[in-house]
Amino acid sequence: MDKIAFFGTGLLGEPMARQLLEAGNDLIVFNRTKEKTNALKDMGATVVDHASEAIEQGDVFITMLTDYQAICDVLFFNPFQRFRNKTLIQMGTISPTQSLMVKERFESNGSSYLEAPVLGSIPQARTRTLLVLFGGTGKQYRKWLPLLKNFGEKVTHMGQVGQASAAKLALNQLIASLTASFSMSLGYLREQGANLDLFMTILRESALYAPTFDKKLERMKERNFENPNFPVKHLLKDVKLMLDEFSSKGIQAHPLKGVEDILDNAIKAGLDNLDYSALYNAVHLPQKKEKE
Repeated sequence: MDKIAFFGTGLLGEPMARQLLEAGNDLIVFNRTKEKTNALKDMGATVVDHASEAIEQGDVFITMLTDYQAICDVLFFNPFQRFRNKTLIQMGTISPTQSLMVKERFESNGSSYLEAPVLGSIPQARTRTLLVLFGGTGKQYRKWLPLLKNFGEKVTHMGQVGQASAAKLALNQLIASLTASFSMSLGYLREQGANLDLFMTILRESALYAPTFDKKLERMKERNFENPNFPVKHLLKDVKLMLDEFSSKGIQAHPLKGVEDILDNAIKAGLDNLDYSALYNAVHLPQKKEKE
């Protein structure tokens, strides 16, 4: 059995690594904040102090890191590093261009690269119901499908490397835009003193409804954004990435630029580590007494 080296045990990476351990995999774990690996160590993971140890010991690398720069810092810190007979499965959110750059660098000496970003958050990671988007060859897909099914039964082959990254950005764009749009409607109705239950009943029965509205409704009404599934700062990072990508393809992204401004304001208000639905507080400023 291949030894798996897992890089990045944050909010999503930690429960994903748990799934691999529970399935009986031999797991090596590296995280720049070592305290976040304690529970995995108790489950039997080999926790290392330096990325170089995981690189040396692992046969298959899985990265669930914040961004492209984090991948470079963790895997390519040594400019003379060469990867022989290794496989890298990149599962974070980066751009297609960045994914192809990692592929070129990693495969320069006989190793193999593929991308498999996921849609979903902590509850889905804990219940093995993440949606996995696969970018790579058909041969790679068939080979690595059993491993990727540790994270979710639905593993969709999007095409070559870059295609899965593009699909993930397109999906995250909807997360950002839908959350901002719902925040505007909700804030307006609360200021009007409208019946929110009636509004939601109408919305749920319409073609305008998205399940994410109900998932975030109570958080927004109570302005309780603790215990995030995905924090504001990470959504802002993804939105900036989307804006760069859309611009490079001639896509007019003015609505998304507005969402970026909202998220920037949320960061300035100190909401960066709260659940991304906290952007509601930047759309509808907290009042002394909420109007229901």
